[in-house]
Amino acid sequence: MNRLFGAKSSAPKPNLNSAIANVDERVSSIDVKLAAINAELTGYQTKLAKMRDGPGKTAIKQKALKVLQRRKMYEGQRDQLQQQSWNMEQAGMMQDNLKNVMTTVDAMKQTNKSLKQQYGKINIDKIERMQDEMADLMDIGNDIQESISRSYDIPEDVDEAELDAELEALGEEIEFENMGAESTPSFMVDEVPQFIDEPPQKTDQVKEAAG
Repeated sequence: MNRLFGAKSSAPKPNLNSAIANVDERVSSIDVKLAAINAELTGYQTKLAKMRDGPGKTAIKQKALKVLQRRKMYEGQRDQLQQQSWNMEQAGMMQDNLKNVMTTVDAMKQTNKSLKQQYGKINIDKIERMQDEMADLMDIGNDIQESISRSYDIPEDVDEAELDAELEALGEEIEFENMGAESTPSFMVDEVPQFIDEPPQKTDQVKEAAG
């Protein structure tokens, strides 16, 4: 059977990258041949420019034409190979994009599954009831704060005119007290009788006179 159909090849199957590398290598070899052909054509052109018309010049023209035909053939092959390489590169980019898309889809599936498992355990009704309870507690706390901070001594409906009058009276009272503190009482002032010409001498002056 192996003789009829051949044995199975154990060599690895070529992938896209290796195929592109092979085509690029063939393009490079054609470029080398084209460079040699261009150099040969340059030599023929130089000779033709120096030669006169005649059989020799005609023979060189025939050779140059054959070289031009070869160059066109190689250029056609190079263009085809470059197009093949470009097509395979596009196929490779599409393959990479498809892999990225599949990876993204798998990740989204896993994320969706995890979200369903997590949110499936959450009871929305319980959360809403908890929010309502917290709002009620906040209202109770505000009522407590208002009750604690309420004033008991100062009435809320106080007339501003009465306050101004009391403040003015208080200022006059303080001013009167200050004036009384600066003045000396009458019983503490040494008054000189009218029948005495000079006031009595102080204690220090009497001691000096006695001495």
